[in-house]
Amino acid sequence: MGAARTDDERFMRRALQLAARGQGSVEPNPMVGCVIVRGGKVVGKGYHRRFGGAHAEVEALRDCRGRPRGATVYVTLEPCCFHGKTPPCTDALLAAGVKRVVTAMGDPHPRVSARGIRTLRGAGIQVDVGVLAGEAARLNAPYLKLVRQKLPWVILKWAQSLDGKLATHTGDARWVTDEQMRAHANRRRGRLDAIIVGSETVRRDDPLLTCRVGRPRRRATRIVLDTDLTTPPSRRVVKTAAEVPTWFFCSTRAPRGRADALGKAGCLVHRVPVDRTGAVDGVSLRAVLDVLGEHQMTNVLVEGGGRVLGGFFDQRLADEVHIYMAPLLVGGVAAVNALNGRGVRTMAEALRLPAATRPRRLGAGWLIAARLD
Repeated sequence: MGAARTDDERFMRRALQLAARGQGSVEPNPMVGCVIVRGGKVVGKGYHRRFGGAHAEVEALRDCRGRPRGATVYVTLEPCCFHGKTPPCTDALLAAGVKRVVTAMGDPHPRVSARGIRTLRGAGIQVDVGVLAGEAARLNAPYLKLVRQKLPWVILKWAQSLDGKLATHTGDARWVTDEQMRAHANRRRGRLDAIIVGSETVRRDDPLLTCRVGRPRRRATRIVLDTDLTTPPSRRVVKTAAEVPTWFFCSTRAPRGRADALGKAGCLVHRVPVDRTGAVDGVSLRAVLDVLGEHQMTNVLVEGGGRVLGGFFDQRLADEVHIYMAPLLVGGVAAVNALNGRGVRTMAEALRLPAATRPRRLGAGWLIAARLD
């Protein structure tokens, strides 16, 4: 029994490695990998490459060397059982005549949720669930959060000096990091559904907030938090709104004329409640995330400024941090910090990064990426 379990874990790990290749595919898809095994050897493999494309099981069946009848299928997520963009994977597995299906975890999506497993078992296929379930759940954490909580996965990102400064006391931030680090951060934009900034950042830095390196897999929607819609129409996010999706979140009291002007420029304006207890630019961050979740956004990046980052930190709305740390010392009590919210009262309340977190050398500096478990 122990040897069989070891084999199951070995093949499931292969499937998980394949699943990771699907990272960045557009739309709120889980990352799913699949391997088909016969006689102790992998004879077919595949992963879900893109939204609307063949699912991992179908890719693996197409890749199969010889007939898959009687084989064991290892898949990182419960096979789907409904007609969506593609036919049900359960139908494909049944037609292929596989003998056994091993899945890391069930799919909590309401249209699947154990129905795929029941369909296969009802047809006489042996189904085993739970092999490397923790690893599969970690890989698909953004998808699982969206399905279960109807909220996107939130990543806080900033670039800082060794002493924790985003900019000097004059507001100068060009450039904290070197070209290689900036290119790395830019590429990550191409794997996200949205990028969130405050209106102060838009007014001060006039960022474009697009991925301009490589071939992005996604085109992130630009989100600006602007309580009274004071962003000038000359800012680049407004001038290019007809080319790149751009949303403004404002309060219910924001002037209608300003909203209409932004709408004519191609922006979409959302009015949300004001959070007096933990507001950033007056806009309720939870209300913003609720809207993004309703629009099926899976991964969102919060780029700043310090008050926006601090607001997400204070309200414990973040799931992950990406910190680009440059070998610089800036100094100054009035210099800009990353998390300019209230902060914690005691060290016991501080968010501790996982013990395994290690800085990664990048350009002249380091990248610290960690989930806030």
